[in-house]
Amino acid sequence: MTDYRKERDSIGEIEVPFDALYGANSLRARNNFNITSLSMDSEMINAIVEVKKACAIENEKIGLLTRTQQNAIVAACNQILAGQHRDNFIVDPIQGGAGTSFNMNANEVIANVANTAMGGGLGTYENVHPNDHVNLGQSTNDVIPTSGKIALIRYFKELIDETILLIRSIEKKAEEFKDVYKMGRTQLQDAIPISLGQEFRAYARVITRDLERFDLAVDSLSHVNLGGTAIGTGLNADPTYVEEIVGVLSEVTDLKLKQNEDLIDGTQNLDGFLYVSGILKTFAANLSKISNDLRLMSSGPQVGIGDIKLKPTQAGSSIMPGKVNPVIPEVVNQVAFNVIGNDMTVTMAVEAGQLELNAFEPIIFYNLFESLKTLKNAIYTLRVNCIDHITADRSELSEQVEKSIGLVTALAPHIGYAKASDIAHKALETGKSIRELVLSDELLSKEELEKILDFKEMIKPGILDEDALKKE
Repeated sequence: MTDYRKERDSIGEIEVPFDALYGANSLRARNNFNITSLSMDSEMINAIVEVKKACAIENEKIGLLTRTQQNAIVAACNQILAGQHRDNFIVDPIQGGAGTSFNMNANEVIANVANTAMGGGLGTYENVHPNDHVNLGQSTNDVIPTSGKIALIRYFKELIDETILLIRSIEKKAEEFKDVYKMGRTQLQDAIPISLGQEFRAYARVITRDLERFDLAVDSLSHVNLGGTAIGTGLNADPTYVEEIVGVLSEVTDLKLKQNEDLIDGTQNLDGFLYVSGILKTFAANLSKISNDLRLMSSGPQVGIGDIKLKPTQAGSSIMPGKVNPVIPEVVNQVAFNVIGNDMTVTMAVEAGQLELNAFEPIIFYNLFESLKTLKNAIYTLRVNCIDHITADRSELSEQVEKSIGLVTALAPHIGYAKASDIAHKALETGKSIRELVLSDELLSKEELEKILDFKEMIKPGILDEDALKKE
């Protein structure tokens, strides 16, 4: 028995491994596109198989497939969705041809599994053909974007779940630190007092806005162009199929999918992917800013700012014993940089579409999948290995606030800007505290000063009036 079988496609004859479930088109693509040395994304495989399953169900319903063919195709799809035959998806994630190679790969694997179940041979397709039956009523140009959107929605749902946990973790720290007072800083210089809890509450707020944008992204991705076939006109697709297929796909995927109002627009314009990428870029930028803050506030710890302490997670140096670095915020920074770079790739790919089709969806999906998966993993480690274990020395922070000239800002409404400025300069020159200088200059009484420089009140809006100052 030979180790190969011969198959013929539009290019000519080619030898395919004898027991392979893929065929000529898949093999040519693997040979042409050895780009990443990575396998096709698992959720993308699941999504395209679900599309093929839905199409088989609908095509049997309208009489274009026999019940036997439909059952064989659906059974083949279910096997793949259950984890079988995955090693036969052999094309590289980055490929020319707008994803045709991946579509052909799916068609061939499903057809061979179905065909052999009906008593046919591998690569013969006498009972179920990759193009005539598995791809019936479809084109790469509606199958690939639809499949990609399904996969993206599922990755967004995972990211949403992890983001909710991150917000809860940050909010818990905000509550824990609500009465831990420290100096706020603007342009890296001492400003006025703030509570550590207020800082963390602000982190929770910005991530909550990201979470709200994720819902908008999922809604945008839920509009698919399946039924449009090659350029959105629906050529070679039965009108009933075009009308009903997205509803069937929604049932198969358990997702609330909607068909594009204009299938030509939905086929040629990929601005929705750029919108989604922008949402991920914004999230990445916000995470990176928070990570910058955590690294800065934990710097030292002996001779740095030292507002917070991060959990030691691993040795920080091969030469400096005992050194520990903020590696968790650092890795989040790096993920953010990569996501922002991915957004530029998506931008260029979306812009590069021409006329009725954009051929660059493979690189769009490759980058968006990477962004979603790495963001989810990054915020998991940020939460579990960093946020949850942050501590602060409240007495040390309070002492730092007491020594800071930033306290003088609260005095300006009571002694005037000029005198407050003089006090600040004297504090810098002499090393004396603001309290000492105000009392020694008899600018305010001790009781008045205590009320004005009450840290709990200083982190709220308002100015104490004269009556409030005199009141016991």
